Formats: sequence, C-alpha cells, structure tokens
Amino acid sequence: MASEHQARPLPPNHSPSQPNMDYFSWGLRLQVISLGFAFYVGIFLLSHLLSAALSQTYRSLLAKEKVFWNLAATRAVFGIQSTVAGLRALTEDSSVSRDRVRGQEDWSWFNILTATGFFIFENVALHASSVVFRSFDLPLATHHFFALSGFAGAVVWDSLGHFLPMVTLLLEMSTPFTCISWMLLKAGWAHSLFWRANQWVMIHMFHCRMVLTYYMWWVTWSHWEEINTHVALPQRLLFFTGLALLTVLINPVWTHKKTMQLLNPVDWNFGNKSAPLNGSTGHQSEGSVKVHPS
Repeated sequence: MASEHQARPLPPNHSPSQPNMDYFSWGLRLQVISLGFAFYVGIFLLSHLLSAALSQTYRSLLAKEKVFWNLAATRAVFGIQSTVAGLRALTEDSSVSRDRVRGQEDWSWFNILTATGFFIFENVALHASSVVFRSFDLPLATHHFFALSGFAGAVVWDSLGHFLPMVTLLLEMSTPFTCISWMLLKAGWAHSLFWRANQWVMIHMFHCRMVLTYYMWWVTWSHWEEINTHVALPQRLLFFTGLALLTVLINPVWTHKKTMQLLNPVDWNFGNKSAPLNGSTGHQSEGSVKVHPS
C-alpha cells in the first residue's frame, strides 16, 4: 500500500528539458516561421489601412514616415508577445527556467520560431526601404543582423536552451511605449500630460533593459562551463557580441536620447525636427530615415 502513495515518475518518452511536440521537424519549423512572418506582415498592412482611414496625421506624413509609423505599430505588437514570453521565462517554474542552458518547452519553441519570422520581416522591410528611399542605416542593419542571426541560430543549433533567448525577447518591452511616443509626437501631443507620462514609463523601460543585460551577463557567467560545452561556437560569438553591443553602446545611447527627448520633444528619427503643435499636420523633413528598432 505504501508504494501506491509514492510520487509517480515522469513519463518515459519525454526528457524534462525537451518539448512534447515535434519541433525538431524542419517542416513544422518552417511553417511556424512562415506563420510569424505572415502575421507581422498582416499587422503592418492592417496598421496602414486603419491609420489611412482614421488618422489625419497619418495621411499628412511623407511616405518614409508612413513606413516608420506602421513599423512602429508592428514592433509594438511584437513587443507585447516578447514581454509575455520573457516574463514567463523569468517567473514560471518550467524546464526553460530550471535548465538555463538546455531547457526547452513547446511555448518557448513557438516564440523562437515566430520571433525568427518577425526578424525576417524586419530585415526585408529595412532593405526594401533602403532601396526604395535610397538610404542605408548601417547601425540599424547591424542590429537587425544580430537579431535575425541569433534567433535563426537557435533554430539551427536546436540543442540550445531557450532561457536566454526568451530573456532577450524581454528587451522588446520598450517598443509599445516607443510606438505611442512617436505617434503622439507626430500628432502634436508631445507637450500633453499623457505623452510625458508615457515618456517616463518608456525611459524606465530602457533602464530596465540595461538591468536585464547585466542579469544576462550574470547568468552566462554562472553557467560558463555548461555554455562552453553545449552551445556551438558560432552561436556563442553572435550572442556575446550582440550582448556586448547592447550593454556598452546601444542601451546607453537610446536611454540618453529618450531622456533628452522628454526635456526637448524632437523627432530624432527624421533630422531632429521639433515636435509640431497640437493639431498640426505639416509635412516633415525628407531627411533619411533612421528607424528606431526598440
């Protein structure tokens, strides 16, 4: 009778660090990546259609600014998905959090694959815009290269754990607030209480991004031997190079710019043009687009 009350063993067919579904099938992987790509293309087009129908501000923008507007909305939606995934990895007791080097689950695979689809969309949008508008932003292209390469690498080297990729997605937590900030600035509401409150929250999110990068360094240091053993060298080089750039360059620069924007509302994506007054719909500068990726 005593044996009947003992804890039941885990199912024999599944390791606690492995997902239940067959995410190791390339057919399924490509389907989910394509789904992610198509979904965010749809968000981009839906943003254009709704904004063209409902927003006088949007209709007054130059073509390059309309592209930026719709990209900002698309990134905001991806930022919500990424924030949920990142917080789940940090707070939920799962294989992903218990084994930070090799742990995987169904939901983490879904987010890895759809994020790969999103970053493919981002790169296509960036380079298509560069051709159409005859401009090229090297820092932004470099950022997109590391984002896509990192998540594509997690698909190719499929023994890699998903804890660090999920925490990396949490860096996108600033994108909804960046979207709101820029749209309201273009609509002439940069001096409103709501815009300032959103800007404060956004600046706080950028500070949280910096803390998160320090945490990621601590996790990698704490699991250094396991990472060297189980993570492929190309993936390690991509991850640590990208994390170093985020830590010492990208996050500090963006945090500084967003803080200065609170004090002096300007559109630094388009030639540092001052924010219009409420209700103003004048055309903006045709300077080269420097699309902010966060």
